[in-house]
Amino acid sequence: MFVREAMTQHAEWIGPDSSLAEVARKMRDYGIGCLPVGAHDRMVGMITDRDLACRAVADGLDPKTTKAKQVMTKGVTWCFDDETVDGAVQRMEEKKIHHMPVINRQKRLVGILSLSDLALRGPRELSLDISRLTSRDARHAAELLPH
Repeated sequence: MFVREAMTQHAEWIGPDSSLAEVARKMRDYGIGCLPVGAHDRMVGMITDRDLACRAVADGLDPKTTKAKQVMTKGVTWCFDDETVDGAVQRMEEKKIHHMPVINRQKRLVGILSLSDLALRGPRELSLDISRLTSRDARHAAELLPH
């Protein structure tokens, strides 16, 4: 199965100078948890709802004046739409990420591939890999809880 068959099409993105309030509104309005950050026709980072919570809210940053570039995850792990999902899942596992921008061979953003997409539309044999990726977060969270 190819990535384009499993991905969510038409990905939204934001500029690095967008305020965190704008980022949060866009996430809310589109019902999404991450946004690629682009500048000068290039992806320069990703910002997730976790970035907003852990890097902005937890540090008391003002969402109206703080820019996406200040809390985004720099660098982008991406895949091509004509790659197999097996390769994409392997990359997601290696990088410990749950969302990955998808580009076409003209290097244009065409979608986002998420673990949810793979669970819903991916081949059955990937379910074990997806389960392993999501359970790693649950185990890590359990380790942080007081006993």
